[in-house]
Amino acid sequence: MLNNFLLKNWLIFWLLCLLAYPLAGENSGFDRQEFARLAKKISESALKEEKAYEFLQILALPGGRLTGSPEAARAIAQASDLMTQLGFDLVKQEPVEVNRWQRGQTETALVKSNKKGQHKLNICALGNSIGTPAEGLEAEVVEVRSFEELEQLKQAISGKIVFFNVLMDRTEPSPFAAYGRTGPYRTNGASAAASYRAIAVLVRSLTFRLDNYPHTGLMLYDEKSPRIPAAALATTQADQLSRWLKEDPHLKLYLKMNCEQLPSIISANVFGQLTGEEMPEEIILIAGHLDSWDLSPGANDDAAGCAVVIEALRLIKEAGLHPKRTIRAVLYMDEEFGGTGGRVYATSASRKSEKHLLAIEQDNGGGAPVGLALRGGDKIIKKVSCLKEILSPFGINWIRPGGGGVDISPLIQQGVIAGSVVPETQRYFDFHHSALDQVSAVHPREIELQAIVLAIVSFYFSQEGI
Repeated sequence: MLNNFLLKNWLIFWLLCLLAYPLAGENSGFDRQEFARLAKKISESALKEEKAYEFLQILALPGGRLTGSPEAARAIAQASDLMTQLGFDLVKQEPVEVNRWQRGQTETALVKSNKKGQHKLNICALGNSIGTPAEGLEAEVVEVRSFEELEQLKQAISGKIVFFNVLMDRTEPSPFAAYGRTGPYRTNGASAAASYRAIAVLVRSLTFRLDNYPHTGLMLYDEKSPRIPAAALATTQADQLSRWLKEDPHLKLYLKMNCEQLPSIISANVFGQLTGEEMPEEIILIAGHLDSWDLSPGANDDAAGCAVVIEALRLIKEAGLHPKRTIRAVLYMDEEFGGTGGRVYATSASRKSEKHLLAIEQDNGGGAPVGLALRGGDKIIKKVSCLKEILSPFGINWIRPGGGGVDISPLIQQGVIAGSVVPETQRYFDFHHSALDQVSAVHPREIELQAIVLAIVSFYFSQEGI
């Protein structure tokens, strides 16, 4: 009986201990009700003003911002001025040496067929491509739908233009997963075709939509193969070219492109911050990338992400909140052409006195938020789980592992926990890397909701740490 009595008392003691302390992953100093009140204060102000859209318009003013271009330089100056006007601390430009490629005059592609006559195609050079000879080039076209088919047809490739007519998989629910599987044809198609002595490649634009707008993007050369011109073809015209080839397998394509590489140039990352009052050397980083392709102002990719991080920082400041740790907004340069800005930032001597706890990159468009993705295992997911109810009214349906970005990948490699506020992306590739990525493609309320979530999450981690 005595042993039972002692056992019962020990059980009661441990139960009281569990009730007296928060569950694993929660912070004993976290006041849920007070934080919900602060979140409400932030959101009410934000939704009344919708400043993120205003910032998007400012950042998009220079137009397409190819790395190293005059437009990119103007965007750097405008972003710095905007952060200064908003009263951020330590507004700074950190130099970054970047490669520079330019498109030159508008590209020309003409189908020449004895059966179909002559027709113009809507193309655009892929980033990093070489140009054609000054007089252009002309050859028959070989259509392929996979690298395996290219291998099978290798005897018929020499001296021809290879047409990669590979569709993004419409049955894949995740647009980014479909993009990731099709992307290698844009990135590596030219070198693959050149290894069989092709003289140029056309690549079907990476989008689910059927439209007349070609979508550009980065392509890379394998040093083992000759460098040949590479261009993207609008999806409607890819379908048309495929039909014409069935009717006239010997039709020819005339192609002229004026793109070229220029000497490298000094550009810059831009950042501003709210300096932590207790642990200023510990950094919560929120980021987007300032460069874009040249066919449009790059509203979704990634002026929207830059506008979101600036607005998130402004919302925290305007609410009169004082972070314990520094919250830094970084607008990176050169995400589209290889991530130079991210590498330079992560390895800068200025980082030696800093400790980055968390890096969040917004580079999936300006859509309404649907989830929060964080790398760092179960511990970080449990830690942020207390925000789920607070974030739910702003569209956050889930919190799960994931997140990251090209620019913050060097920080991830150093062990920094990464994440993203994940927006709805089903329409993202309608606009991606094309002339359609205009400011009008972003909804003011949706981009503001993204900024609200980022403000709440970044402020939470600035107070609670990792």
